[in-house]
Amino acid sequence: MPLDLTQLYQRVSRVIPPIEWALFSPDIEAIHRLKRERNAVILAHNYQTPEIFHGVADIVGDSLLLAREAMNADADVIVLAGVHFMAETAKLLNPAKTVLIPDTRAGCSLAESITAADIRLLRQRHPGVPVVAYVNTSAAVKAESDICCTSGNAKKIVESLGVPEVIMLPDEYLAQNIAAQTHVKIITWAGHCEVHERFTPQEIANLRAAHPGLTVLAHPECPPDVVAVSDFAGSTAAMSDYVAREKPARVVLITECSMSDNVAAGHPGTEFIRPCNLCPHMKRITLPNIRECLETMQTQVEIEPALMARARLSVERMLAVQ
Repeated sequence: MPLDLTQLYQRVSRVIPPIEWALFSPDIEAIHRLKRERNAVILAHNYQTPEIFHGVADIVGDSLLLAREAMNADADVIVLAGVHFMAETAKLLNPAKTVLIPDTRAGCSLAESITAADIRLLRQRHPGVPVVAYVNTSAAVKAESDICCTSGNAKKIVESLGVPEVIMLPDEYLAQNIAAQTHVKIITWAGHCEVHERFTPQEIANLRAAHPGLTVLAHPECPPDVVAVSDFAGSTAAMSDYVAREKPARVVLITECSMSDNVAAGHPGTEFIRPCNLCPHMKRITLPNIRECLETMQTQVEIEPALMARARLSVERMLAVQ
């Protein structure tokens, strides 16, 4: 069935001008053709730009959804339009499949804030305390941890362990925000997301003053004082669901700014205010390098087998929590 670029453009016409779409179209057509030839699927995180998110991706969502759907992908090749730890997670759950990342420099300030050696030292300082690793970590860190979590299921994961105390890493603010919702004592690590840590309560106050009636939705990687002055805090999936459910007249998503474009495309009745904090790592993924990686089958994500088995266990434990 031929690709209908006109119909595809209708999804994004509110957020991509026609002149930009004309520039994107050749790569979009080529990527769809290459997906058929390679039996490939593209997984795109919510922070990808609209021409990727709506134009070429087969599966879109937050880290948890991508982790789950990676296992169900009926394809020989998985292209991860996101950052490196996400591609590693896809490989952990699909060891027999080829997993590609279009740019190996697409890293993450959180993932880079902690190492496997750091976790071994934490275990020495807190013997017997389980380690909950945010999925925004390397495979080596996941291998040293007991279980993974995402921003969407962190509270559930922490409480599922049935213990009075856990180590939760690497995002200090996410851990503090979860600690405020549970009786479990949480030992934190001083890692931060370079996008979310920049938001401040004063910025929220300024936005409310400039845009009366504004609904403020914050990601839990934001500092607790930002979450405290917001109307709702949740994962990117939870924020998207909130907009669909509550249909606010005017909303701001306190997170990476491409998220607003992607949600706005499907909600013409809501006005989106955009404080634009970009993730430089996510923005390394582009239509041209997605096309190139499918043409060349580079770069393939590889994980040492013994490390893979240990890291996969922590992800599978997370996915088993209902």
